[in-house]
Amino acid sequence: QVQLVESGGALVQAGGSLRLSCAASGRTFSDYNMGWFRQAPGKEREFVAAVGWRGRNTYYIDSVKGRFTISRDNAKNTVYLQMDSLKPEDTAVYYCARQRFRRAHDIATMTGADMDYWGQGTQVTVSS
Repeated sequence: QVQLVESGGALVQAGGSLRLSCAASGRTFSDYNMGWFRQAPGKEREFVAAVGWRGRNTYYIDSVKGRFTISRDNAKNTVYLQMDSLKPEDTAVYYCARQRFRRAHDIATMTGADMDYWGQGTQVTVSS
């Protein structure tokens, strides 16, 4: 069983920064791609960013490119999402999740259906 625990969400002013963390239990963290998703009130959950299992490849949706950076530290079983230049439209609950396919090559087409473990979410609120 794998557990994912997010932290770092907060209330921040527009233009500010936050770093989200997702700590994973288990010994196989380094074999799996990881992703961040978000869900705003009244909206469907959307994919935000992904990082390959070795940490070499990353992928972002257009709306966060240049502002968000995903990374991972396999020695600490942790994935991060650095969020800079935050906008009110970034307000959402942010979830980290593990892609179900071990050492998969493709992270650009990651969807919620591809993920087998999810964290409980952390709230990010950006005020204008």
